[in-house]
Amino acid sequence: MKVSAVGTSSVTLSSLFRFESGSVSLLSKSKSSFGVACSLASSSPAKALRRILDSPGVHQGPACFDALSAKLVENAGFQFCFSSGFSISAASLALPDTGLISYAEMLHQGQLITQSVSIPVIGDADNGYGNAMNLKRTLKGYIAAGFAGIILEDQVSPKACGHTRGRRVVSREEAVMKIKAAVDARRESGSDIVIVARSDARQAVSLEEALVRSRAFADAGADVLFIDALASREEMKAFCDVSPLVPKMANMLEGGGKTPILNPMELQDIGFKIVAYPLSLIGVSIRAMQDSLTAIRGGRIPPPGSMPSFEEIKDILGFNAYYEEEKRYATTTNPQLSKRESSNLYSIQRRDQVDTEQTNQSFKDPIVEVITPDDVYNKYGADSSRNPFSGIWSRTLRVKITGRDGFERLDLRIPAGFLDGITNIVPALGGINIKELLDDATEEVGGKLLLDFQDRMGDRIQVFLE
Repeated sequence: MKVSAVGTSSVTLSSLFRFESGSVSLLSKSKSSFGVACSLASSSPAKALRRILDSPGVHQGPACFDALSAKLVENAGFQFCFSSGFSISAASLALPDTGLISYAEMLHQGQLITQSVSIPVIGDADNGYGNAMNLKRTLKGYIAAGFAGIILEDQVSPKACGHTRGRRVVSREEAVMKIKAAVDARRESGSDIVIVARSDARQAVSLEEALVRSRAFADAGADVLFIDALASREEMKAFCDVSPLVPKMANMLEGGGKTPILNPMELQDIGFKIVAYPLSLIGVSIRAMQDSLTAIRGGRIPPPGSMPSFEEIKDILGFNAYYEEEKRYATTTNPQLSKRESSNLYSIQRRDQVDTEQTNQSFKDPIVEVITPDDVYNKYGADSSRNPFSGIWSRTLRVKITGRDGFERLDLRIPAGFLDGITNIVPALGGINIKELLDDATEEVGGKLLLDFQDRMGDRIQVFLE
């Protein structure tokens, strides 16, 4: 059965829909201003990836683990990205990459990732989640999920992370047959998904065995070759000399893997075409969350500059684009509208106004109450001769926080009269009578250390009068 669309050629119904469990799901993605999608008229993700592979130079692809991290990769200007089984297992299950995450879980997360971006995504499919027949189903599922490429490895089940202990590989014959099964599944699906054949034989057996397998994978129809955990530049060069017409993938495992970390130009000189950075995004996310939780536990909020403003977060997630598109469907003239519906336009307009008012109320600009000179005079009397504190406006307070790890977390200067607002910036100063300390130091010439203590989390807090 065929259907036709205006301005497009006829396409088969099965290419548009997937029939599953008695339901029909649309495989193509509708296009909207706040959701990135591919139209039927545009090229497939796999074709876009193949154009990248055919273009000169080496191409970098960070590894994402959810829709947000994928969107950030795209926003940063990268042409493609990887989905990482290691990172998805960590972010979704808080479990190690030891074969615990299932095909269904990886497929679900992968579909969320591919639907959130317009750049091609190469999906990590471990060992295909079983034998050659399981692998064929896996590949077809990844095609339906919108992946441009799929990485298939030769490990046994359960698999292990490529740079950890315990790796074992299937026989060479079985490994090659699984790549042939992947090629068959691609042909049966009418797809051009890019097949990345990975071998873990370097650490499980030997470099020579890994090189032999890579040649066999290329002969079986793999589009890209990948040997994980190569241990030196020499090994990387030997790998790139195998089947020279087939693109090679490098894996720059950040933070201490077995493979030397080289810059893109060095990798290009050796002969690599694409480069994965598997841990950067999940790694910095873990550290950022740890630091933020330490700050909150210590009675503070994350310091200015350590996180985007609320307005920036909304922009990344598409709130503003959503509001603009929502206005197109707001109605006020239909007399049958309910009170909730009839007030919709006002609500949208009011929300825009509130959002604008809150633009500057971010972590970069803390909300504080400022003591004005009039407040001081009214409270303490206008006669400065009887009130030495009235000269406070000529002085400055410096607040400095040094983490227990020795790194500086905060260093700011504020007017000395900024008393009521200072605890909004550093809650650990709550309950301390800074006004009394200033009274005692008001006749001091030059700077003076007013406070020097450690909070509950071990961070050092210092307050100076300058």
